[in-house]
Amino acid sequence: MAGTTVNEDNLVYKAVRTAINEQGFDFTLEQVLAEGAGKEKLQAIKSVLAMKGIQDDVLAGDIFNRFRVLLEEAYRTKPISGQPYALELFHALRDRGVQVVMNTGYDRKTAESLVEKIGWVKGVDFDGLVTASDVTTGRPGPDMILLAMQQQGITDAQQVLKVGDSIIDIEEGRNAGCRFSIGITTGAHTFDQLVTADPDFIMRNLQELLPIVEAANVKG
Repeated sequence: MAGTTVNEDNLVYKAVRTAINEQGFDFTLEQVLAEGAGKEKLQAIKSVLAMKGIQDDVLAGDIFNRFRVLLEEAYRTKPISGQPYALELFHALRDRGVQVVMNTGYDRKTAESLVEKIGWVKGVDFDGLVTASDVTTGRPGPDMILLAMQQQGITDAQQVLKVGDSIIDIEEGRNAGCRFSIGITTGAHTFDQLVTADPDFIMRNLQELLPIVEAANVKG
């Protein structure tokens, strides 16, 4: 969601950085994005702490609880919107019989609050939402994509295209066996970072997805 379909100016990773640095650290936003982007957020915190050789579940849990408070405040007070062309793309895909499912490293409460704030409606604007709290194993494991397929009645992963703004998104799509695993430069990782994950395509914006879908003749 964040960085791919949702434009929230990296509020989630800024909240991660603040929550960690309140414990006496000095991580930059770039470091947090490099290590944490796309991951379930407790795991993202652990990954950032691991940069300094720290493995402390209690500390990570305390930081995570503080992060949730900071993020709730940020989402309540800061502007949040869909990425450019997101809603138009959703409708164009659904008009073509392509199901639109968002998945996210957020928990369900956070993800649903974002969708509600933006004003997107399930069944009208998109078809499904799968969150990190819905599965046992998060990215880069394929569980969220596999659950989305199950919920939407799709049995062939070659009928699925995965789009994400981080390296771990691309790895998730590949691990699920998706037809294409596609990076987009509107969020956490740069073009040069995304290239290292060897995606099938890298897009600059969501408008570029429709020709890829049509060329792939994806239905589902």
